[in-house]
Amino acid sequence: MKTKPIYVEIDIKSDMESLWKATQTPKLHEQWDLRFSAITYLPKKENEAQNFIYETVMGLGLTIAGWGKSIGSFDGKDGSRTSSLHFGTSQPISIIREGKGYWKYRPHSNSVNFLTQYDYNVNWGKFGRVVDFCFFRPAIGWATALSFDVLKRWLENGESPALQYVRFFSSWLIAFLFSFVWFYQGLVPKLLSLHPQEVLMAQSLLGTSASQAETAVLLIGTAEILFGFFWLFYKGKRKLFEIQLVLFPALTASAFWAESASFVHPFNPLTFNIALFALSIIGFGLSKNLPTARSCKRKR
Repeated sequence: MKTKPIYVEIDIKSDMESLWKATQTPKLHEQWDLRFSAITYLPKKENEAQNFIYETVMGLGLTIAGWGKSIGSFDGKDGSRTSSLHFGTSQPISIIREGKGYWKYRPHSNSVNFLTQYDYNVNWGKFGRVVDFCFFRPAIGWATALSFDVLKRWLENGESPALQYVRFFSSWLIAFLFSFVWFYQGLVPKLLSLHPQEVLMAQSLLGTSASQAETAVLLIGTAEILFGFFWLFYKGKRKLFEIQLVLFPALTASAFWAESASFVHPFNPLTFNIALFALSIIGFGLSKNLPTARSCKRKR
């Protein structure tokens, strides 16, 4: 099972010194880099390598701590800079055991080409190599690329990394919620149980026979399940929010037309759809110009 080093590259409209400061100052670095929660430089003597410790909060009370060493930096004749790094951890719970990599800064007329390449050895033997190949390596490569785009937007537009991450993860949380809602509403009350109230509402709204209404409910359920999958895999989430800003008022009106008495029931269509409509407005606002890993080059 052969793995490739992780490579990420992006152009940032910034001067060299600002980019260097944002990436080489621990308190600034930990703000935009999703891979680290805290970075602390250790005291060093002159002409010694800079040692540091880092922490990554994984959630559920789990924190991975490790060590790092800035092997050195190099200034090229073309104005480029390179910073090399050696890192690792002694915690057996970490899939990363030890690795090396570098950052390179290549100046252009009005931007800096910022790139990294790194690789590492893994713990857990053959099982660890499988987990790394199938899950961890793609995940940490994605996290590196997303972090680079957050850094780019911070230096170019001034939006803080914290606010960018709040918008990004809130938008995706809402997307997962809508995926679940549409999938559940299509599968359980329509396809699995063919609930009598669903059939009655379809029959009243469409003016068809009971058997035709059942067919309509099955088709609607299938469409809702497909829309739920769209929320997971379609990249243009903002378009889906736009669709729902029209869809939920239409569904509320059709539910009232089909069975107005249902609007006095507990958990009725009015309150349910208003809540989802309001959440769609929030999601639509949050999803504008989100950071994305797709803005980076992932191969040389």
